[in-house]
Amino acid sequence: MTTPKAKLGGLALIAVLCAGFTLGLTAPARAGVAEGSVAYLVGDYATAIREFRPLAEQGMSAAQYFLGLMYYKGQGVPQDFAEAVKWYRKAAEQGYTLAQYNLGRMYSRGQGVIQDYVQAHMWVNLAVSKLPPGESRDKAVGVRDFVAKRMTPAQISEAQKLARKWRPKYGRVAGRPAASRL
Repeated sequence: MTTPKAKLGGLALIAVLCAGFTLGLTAPARAGVAEGSVAYLVGDYATAIREFRPLAEQGMSAAQYFLGLMYYKGQGVPQDFAEAVKWYRKAAEQGYTLAQYNLGRMYSRGQGVIQDYVQAHMWVNLAVSKLPPGESRDKAVGVRDFVAKRMTPAQISEAQKLARKWRPKYGRVAGRPAASRL
């Protein structure tokens, strides 16, 4: 019998692998993301860090996201919200939806950053705009609405303006410019 957690882990791995193949990454980059993802999902955080770190430093948003997640949770590294923000931001700036959501959540809580509802709303709103209907999108909408209740109308307007003007930055993957990716 497959547990919901196992199904989610399998879906996450499939999503990462599909993203890698779709982006036309070189074979070593694909292998690094796949090996890092599998290691992460089974709790082998030392291997995950070893696989993700060089790819993250080259600008691969999926690897940056996972490093951020590992620093946020203290998995294989000491928990460090500032370091999590660093990696989430790099991935979020390239358009990585989950990193945008997590970065917005961190701004709303003031974890590793000065609490800033305008930034929180902007990042979560960007994630909401790309998430398909379903549980994940509903959760992100809930966070955005929670933040909005703590903002003035002028702050909401500023956050929406920033979200409309936002454009992804592109990193580098295996010596080539990286495309925007989910």
